[in-house]
Amino acid sequence: MGRVLRAVLALGLLLLRLAQANFAPYFFDNGVGSTNGNMALFSLPEDTPVGSHVYTLNGTDPEGDPISYHISFDPSTRSVFSVDPNFGNITLIEELDREREDEIEAIISISDGLNLVAEKVTILVTDANDEAPRFIQEPYVVQVPEDTPAGSSIAKVHAVDRDTGSGGSVTYFLKTPHSTKFSVDRHSGVLRLQAGATLDYEKARAHFIAVVAKDGGGRLRGADVALSATTTVTVNVEDVQDMAPVFVGTPYYGYVYEDTLPGSEVLTVIAMDGDRGKPNRVLYSLVNGTDGAFEINETSGAISITQSPAQLRREVYELHVQVTEVSSAGIPAAQAMAPVTIRIVNLNNHPPTFYGENGPQNRFELSMYEHPPQGEILRGLKITVNDSDQGANAKFNLRLVGPGGIFRVVPQTVLNEAQVTIIVENSATIDFEKFKVLTFKLLAIEVNTPEKFSSTADIVIQLLDTNDNVPKFTSHYYIARIPENAPGGSNVLAVTAVDPDTGPWGEVKYSIYGSGADLFLIHPSSGIIYTQPWANLDAEGTARYNFYVKAEDMEGRYSLAEVFVTLLDVNDHYPQFGKSVQEKTMVLGTPVKIEATDQDAEEPNNLVDYSITHAEPANVFDIDAHTGEIRLKNSIRSLDALHNVTPSGDHTWSLEVQAKDRGSPSFSTTALLKIDIVDTEMLSRNPMAAFLMQTKDNPMKAVGVLAGIMAIIVAITVLISTATFWRNKKSNKVLPVRRVLRKRPSPAPSTGRIEWLKFRRTKAVDKFVLREDPPNENCNNNSLGSAPPPKAPAPPPPPSMAPSMGPAHWMVPTVSGSLAPQQPHPSPKPKALAKPKAAGRPVQSALVSELRQKFEKKNVHNKAYF
Repeated sequence: MGRVLRAVLALGLLLLRLAQANFAPYFFDNGVGSTNGNMALFSLPEDTPVGSHVYTLNGTDPEGDPISYHISFDPSTRSVFSVDPNFGNITLIEELDREREDEIEAIISISDGLNLVAEKVTILVTDANDEAPRFIQEPYVVQVPEDTPAGSSIAKVHAVDRDTGSGGSVTYFLKTPHSTKFSVDRHSGVLRLQAGATLDYEKARAHFIAVVAKDGGGRLRGADVALSATTTVTVNVEDVQDMAPVFVGTPYYGYVYEDTLPGSEVLTVIAMDGDRGKPNRVLYSLVNGTDGAFEINETSGAISITQSPAQLRREVYELHVQVTEVSSAGIPAAQAMAPVTIRIVNLNNHPPTFYGENGPQNRFELSMYEHPPQGEILRGLKITVNDSDQGANAKFNLRLVGPGGIFRVVPQTVLNEAQVTIIVENSATIDFEKFKVLTFKLLAIEVNTPEKFSSTADIVIQLLDTNDNVPKFTSHYYIARIPENAPGGSNVLAVTAVDPDTGPWGEVKYSIYGSGADLFLIHPSSGIIYTQPWANLDAEGTARYNFYVKAEDMEGRYSLAEVFVTLLDVNDHYPQFGKSVQEKTMVLGTPVKIEATDQDAEEPNNLVDYSITHAEPANVFDIDAHTGEIRLKNSIRSLDALHNVTPSGDHTWSLEVQAKDRGSPSFSTTALLKIDIVDTEMLSRNPMAAFLMQTKDNPMKAVGVLAGIMAIIVAITVLISTATFWRNKKSNKVLPVRRVLRKRPSPAPSTGRIEWLKFRRTKAVDKFVLREDPPNENCNNNSLGSAPPPKAPAPPPPPSMAPSMGPAHWMVPTVSGSLAPQQPHPSPKPKALAKPKAAGRPVQSALVSELRQKFEKKNVHNKAYF
């Protein structure tokens, strides 16, 4: 028993110890305003954004075991928050709205895995200014009589704001206070008519007032915000009888025509009550001015004539119509008056009418020549237009209907009657070649009448032709090709010119002229160009002709065209060799060439092909068919090989060569060619023979070489003469105009050295030697001795010189020499000088001086003295 009791006690102690070892977790209570704990007295603004971290649950476990947090809501309500089970962070997951739900009940719990502690909490939702004022009892429509006194209350608006505090207070004001006749009380929302303002139904039947309701402002999402709302108050103005009747459609005019019957209505006046909202009935009456001729229907306002228009004594009646308002009680009220003008007019019953010389007429015809002068009057048209009505009914306009800008009509406006004149306005358009007949409508139409009566007349103008056109060729130039062997009188081509004029003015006559027209004729009427009967065309002489053709009418108006005629070459010439028998010299290895010419003008007629038609033996020579070059066959390279081929061993061979053109039909001719063949070694031994051999076939080559040599000699001579002339001129030895030669006195006889000049190049010069002239007085001969020179032949007579009228400005002393035939003995000796008398005379010899100047430069190294 004791043992059982001890066991029970031990078990109880064990259980008690286990129970005391695991206590339940609990939340911290941090009081009001705390953001962590058990959410006691926690509040949250309604404008908190969704997803915000709003609170942190905070608790502990006495044993220090891990804890977790939970939050739950009543199933009938929405879940507003979520919690992080580990950290206790509470997040807003639904948007808050204090006006719909100002408290949120939730159950928060904390657990250590064994123990769960739950608490019910209430979260307060605080207000934010998120609600705008809202007008109630909309729409606002009020009826206000137009005679409502100023300052009267006409309506009241009311708006509510579900926010609390300043955000829920509402004040009122007008959106456009300065442009309206109304005002609103700031706090009550009572709408009043402003002081001094009146309503007028006739001016404005309704007014639209924009009223704004604004709250006192508050915080919203961290900012101060004031919200407002707007409503429109419609004020309909009710009409009040305060306006006189008004006439509509004034001023009033009426017309009475000559055929109007008595009792006919002339016009109707209309009036209505000025108060349009509730108009009174109106009555009409005539006050004065009728003379008993008119009456008015008092209810409809229709004015009627009571007499025949023929009985009326005035053309214009001024009536006064009075309209009176009658109230619903039948009492006359306001009145108004309007004037009415009635005019008695003639009836417009006659349209304009055209007249000719014989009465009414609606067609007028005329013949005239084309291109009349500008401004010319068509006098052949006798037209009168008339309207039998009177006054404005007889006023009408005239105009031409048809091709524009050709004619104009005068006058353009007519009253009653006028003579119609048609004047030419555009002469160039009146062209017979464009229009044979011009047709117009002459239209007369009334101006100021409602009927707009009108009438027309046809104007038909037959145009007559004149010679106003120049014949024109179909082309500015013509090109023709004919063979050169065309016989005389052959047609070349036909030219055509057209003259649009008719009759004899349109007849064209052709002629031909120009430097190339000698071989051609033209038919004067058909324009066919053909060759002269005697014409012999030759493309080799003249291949192209150009000339002019003229097309002329009977009055000499003409135009020109150019004609180009090309002769087509015909193969009518044989190839021609220079000689029928020709001799050529061929050097081994070098070809000889034979050439024939064909006088035809064009290819292929003038292309020549060559061939050897006969040769003995036949296997010695080859010929180039195109160039005519003849050369030995490739197997023959020496004279020995050539002698082996020809048994006779002669160095001269004869060939018959044919030249054939390529025309169709083809022509050919032959020539006999004799060829001498020499070896190059033979020519190298004798250059002159080689040259003569080379120029044997071409004599002009030798002539050219000789001419070149002579040209070189002449050029050298000219250069020497020019250089000598300029040297003498610089040393004052040449006097261009005159040469004065005087005898130089010599005190003692002396012998002079004489240089003889020999000319070996030309035989003619060797016949002369240069002799010394007598010394002159100027002492410029550079003579070392006084030996007399040989006697010179008589010089030619000096040229006639005009006598000098004064002293010479300058003088160049010169010397002269003489030329004498050369003596046959090999060493000539100087002869005795001429007689003193002869030596003392002035000697002028242009020939001697010129020769001396030419030879002086060549013999300057001999130091000749004269």
